[in-house]
Amino acid sequence: MTGAPAAGLPGREADSAAASAVKASQAEGRHAEARERYAELVGRHQRRAARIAFHYMRDAAEADEAVQDAFVKAYSHLASFREELPFEVWFTRILINGCLDRIKARSRRERWIAPLPQGASGERDFAERTAGSGPSPEDELLAKERRRALAHALGRLPERQRSVFMLSHYEGCTSREVSALTGLNESTVRVHLFRAIRRLRSLLGEAAAAGSRENRRVHP
Repeated sequence: MTGAPAAGLPGREADSAAASAVKASQAEGRHAEARERYAELVGRHQRRAARIAFHYMRDAAEADEAVQDAFVKAYSHLASFREELPFEVWFTRILINGCLDRIKARSRRERWIAPLPQGASGERDFAERTAGSGPSPEDELLAKERRRALAHALGRLPERQRSVFMLSHYEGCTSREVSALTGLNESTVRVHLFRAIRRLRSLLGEAAAAGSRENRRVHP
């Protein structure tokens, strides 16, 4: 998160205080004050939200839209926020659900649109933004190809497996934290994580084998 916690409070306590203040201002019709206080929450969570959204959408523009939509939706529904659930958890659920809805909508659109040329999809952006820092162009190319393969494999995971894997491996969340963020119980989180890792290994192995066959055809 970015930004300093309000009034010297720890992050989650500051979030609860800010969210409660926004709710009170909204209820009393002081909307300008509510928006100003809500900006504190946006400032503290925007960077993390952008990172999560990009891992899902693999496209910078779509990720930015998903984040903005999530903040607007959270502001509009803040009356339903309960302080016993940290704002971070409540908001992240909104963000993840929004990203998954966008992925579903994109998949439906792509059924009616001709495939893009190779390398013209969001996977290219994902690979380039996360490219390795190898000392040579060859190393950089290999790193890009590995990340491209991982991005493609992640896109083939079931939604819940992908959510659990991303929160665990990209965000460093514990099983308990993933449980709070997704609404799944901890044992289910662990099962989804195990299945996601096993499936990713299988998909990446298939991609590597296919690459080897292609190389043999090009360089007999």
